Parts: sequence; structure tokens; C-alpha cells
Amino acid sequence: MSGGWVELEHEFSLDVQYNPVCWLELPPRWETAEWQDIGGWARDCAELFWRSHGQEPGESGVPFLADTLQRLADAFAPEAFDTRVVLRMWEPLTMPLPVVAAVKPAQGGREETLRALIRADDPEAVEPPVVETFRAELLGEGLRAFRYVQQDDASEVLAGLRYAWRDAEAGADVVLWTATDDTSQIIRAAKDIEELTHKVSVAVWELEPDGGASPDTAP
Repeated sequence: MSGGWVELEHEFSLDVQYNPVCWLELPPRWETAEWQDIGGWARDCAELFWRSHGQEPGESGVPFLADTLQRLADAFAPEAFDTRVVLRMWEPLTMPLPVVAAVKPAQGGREETLRALIRADDPEAVEPPVVETFRAELLGEGLRAFRYVQQDDASEVLAGLRYAWRDAEAGADVVLWTATDDTSQIIRAAKDIEELTHKVSVAVWELEPDGGASPDTAP
């Protein structure tokens, strides 16, 4: 999921404060005990989500949503300690939209790195990406880009939205992104994604001599 990113050895993680009414976090693959019963997680979440909407799922409603959640977990659940993935949930029968956030040690010049993280100069974009300066509450000033990319193996065009920041105090670069072939999903989720960006911060883990670790969230 985050190919090309530096191995972190648990130096950084991300704190993402999200509204559980509209966001559902995918369980990470490194939590072995949870991942072994990913089907149970998907079923429990599907049942709770249907119940929260006060709708009658019928015979197929819960299995349908559980299967959707499990497929999304299989595809997007983070494999590395530096990544968090949340799903923007709508109605029980509407496809959720995955949003990925990841952190790595800062490398290279700030502007060059942030432009690379948001794919500002992507040669495969259907048209030049729309690049803007964006300020988040906790991570400060960064860049945002919206672009369309033709899929290699399909006729559909993917719409992608990316944000990137450099946390100079923590010495880390952060990227948050989503992509879908349903542009209306990004439009519908845009306000919620923007709100989410204001709740992302970097936690710096100071490794202790005895092998323990203590987080120091920045800022």
C-alpha cells in the first residue's frame, strides 16, 4: 500500500481523530489476533451499522455489507505501522470510500517532496492536476491536489484527492489520499475529508533503553 516508503521501526505513528458516526477504521494487519478473525470484525461492524441506521437489513443486508467490509479490509488494511485507513460510510448499501493516511521520516526539499507526495506532476494524469496550498489545524501548511488518471486495465478514469504536509518539528512527511472511479463519491465526501485533515497529527515514539517506547504527540 505504501511502496517506496522508508522502514520506520516504530519511530512515528499517526493520531487520527475521526467521527465514528461517519468513519470506520480498518483493523491493521499487524494486530494478528484481530486480523485472524477479520470476518467476525466485518460481520459485527455490518450488524452495528445497520442497527445505527434503524433500517431492516432483511436476509441479505448484513452479509452484503460484511462482505464489502471484508473485501475492503483485504485490499486496504495497513501492513505497516506508519499507516492508518478509514472508510467514509454512508447508507448500508452504499460503497464506502477508503481514505489512507501515512507518515515517513522527512527527506529531501520540502516543496519537492510534497509535490511528489500529491503527484502534482503526474505524467499519467488525464489533465494537469489542480494543485493548491492547504493549511491543516495540526499539521500546518501543506499542499492539496485533485487529478484524474486513466486506469491501465479498465476504461474508467480514477479521480484522486491528495494532501501532504511536512511536520518540521517531528521531522516527518505526511500524506493523506483517496481515489475512486466514482467522482461523485469524492465530491460527496470532500467536506468530511477536509475536516479529517484537521485532526491528523504525528506521534513521535522515543525508544527507551529497556525496549519500551513512549509516544510524544506533536504538536
